[in-house]
Parts: sequence; structure tokens; C-alpha cells
Amino acid sequence: MSFRKNIYKTPDELRLMVRPGVVTAASLDAVRAAIRPGITTLELDAIAERVIVEGGGVSNFKLVPGYRHTICASINDDVVHGIPGDRILQPGDIVSIDNGAEVEGWNGDSAFTVVIPDESRPELVAERQRLSDVTEGSLWAGIARLSTARHLNEVGEAIEEYIEAQGTFGIVTDYIGHGIGRSMHEAPPVFNYRVRAKGPDVKPGLVVAIEPMVTLGSIETFVREDDWTVATDDGSVAAHWEHSVAVHADGIWVTTAHDGGAAGLAPFGVTPTPIR
Repeated sequence: MSFRKNIYKTPDELRLMVRPGVVTAASLDAVRAAIRPGITTLELDAIAERVIVEGGGVSNFKLVPGYRHTICASINDDVVHGIPGDRILQPGDIVSIDNGAEVEGWNGDSAFTVVIPDESRPELVAERQRLSDVTEGSLWAGIARLSTARHLNEVGEAIEEYIEAQGTFGIVTDYIGHGIGRSMHEAPPVFNYRVRAKGPDVKPGLVVAIEPMVTLGSIETFVREDDWTVATDDGSVAAHWEHSVAVHADGIWVTTAHDGGAAGLAPFGVTPTPIR
């Protein structure tokens, strides 16, 4: 006989997921503030680790077998899972930072992308910033759809519709979002594009990490020799944005945003409701 774990959390469990989301957000805030030319990704890793520990949590990335760091730092043509090291950030780099915190056995997971200013290459910076903005916008489009969706895979449809309306971009299909709770990665899968299946029902207790990954070129990827870093086949740059989102009896709440997602959702006419 086989047993399938219930993907829906209880109201008490949802309340326990707020704190790890806040700690995750605080760690990413600190990393974002430190990003500049000349800093190494390992230095950014140390900043994230300090904030998570001070917040009473542990890095859930370090709980992944074989991974020893607090963040993933993916630069330019790296999409996700970049390992922090002695690489020095340069003007014009597009940098995606992904991390998460576990607090009292519950998890948060989030990511953002930033483009480092470069006065000598304004067109390159503008192109990369546009990529990041479209990717972030698609994330909020997906979260907004979650607030009204009957089935989870409507989220991917909303993400793809948003991106298609912005121009020609590549939506990475090799890597997708996921459920989150006691573990950082749980069922169900969360697609960033249209699929035929409807997916599970959207109802109170569903908590998912939505994370579109978008490129300026091909969607094809490969894993570098470090066995972690995922890069684009054609060398085109990529952006990655992610938030953990809870569905509860009164609406939705982005646990990894300090305002619950209010600012990001406002353009879509959606107001998040705190978990009580």
C-alpha cells in the first residue's frame, strides 16, 4: 500500500511558515544592499548566512545533500544554482541570488535578480534590466493568478501570457517551482509555462514557491563541471525571480515579502491578506 502526503497545510502550519519567509526576505535584503563591483559571491554568501542565523534560522540550502553554501549566485549566462566563490562581480553583470531559511522546521525560499550599473555600457545594462523586469513582472502575474485560480497550473499560463506580451524571451523549462513547507522542495510542481494538465486544486493550505527563469535567447541549458551551476547553451543571459506564497481562508500572502506582496500585486488589482 502506498501513501501520498497531503500537500495542504493546516491554519496553524501556515502561521508557522510566516517567520521563515520573513527571515529569508531579510537575508536577501542584506545581500541586495551589498552587491557592487568588486565584491565576491562568497562574501555575499557570508552576509546571507549571518542574517539567517541572527534571525533564528538555518540555511535550508545547506541542508541539500552535497551543497555547502547559503545562497546560489548565478551570473550572466548562469541561470540557477551558481556556487558562491572567489568570482568578483563586475559592472554590467546580471546577478541572480537565491536562498532560503528554515525556522523551527518550516521553510522559506526566494530569489531576485539585479543588474550592476555600468556607465560605459548603458545599452547592455538597459537590455539586461528589461529582462529582469519582465521576469519579475511574470512572477507577480503568476502570484496574482493564484489568488483567483481554481487549479494550480493556471499560474504557469499567467506567467507565459505575461512574458509573451512583453516581447521575445525564452522561458526555461528544465527547472520549475515547487511546493514548500517542512521541506524546501515538496510536491506539487509549479510550472512557469502552459501545460495540458490542470494540476491540484487551489484551496486554503496550498503553499508554493513560484520561480520563473527567463533568458534573452535559447531555453536550452546544461550543467557546468561543478555539477551544480545551470547555464544557457547559447551563452545568453538569464534572470530568476522567486517568492513563496501561501493560500489561506482569507486570500493569499507572499511569505517571503515583508508586505505580503502588496506592492508587487497592486498593478494586478490584488490585495494580499495576512495569515491570522
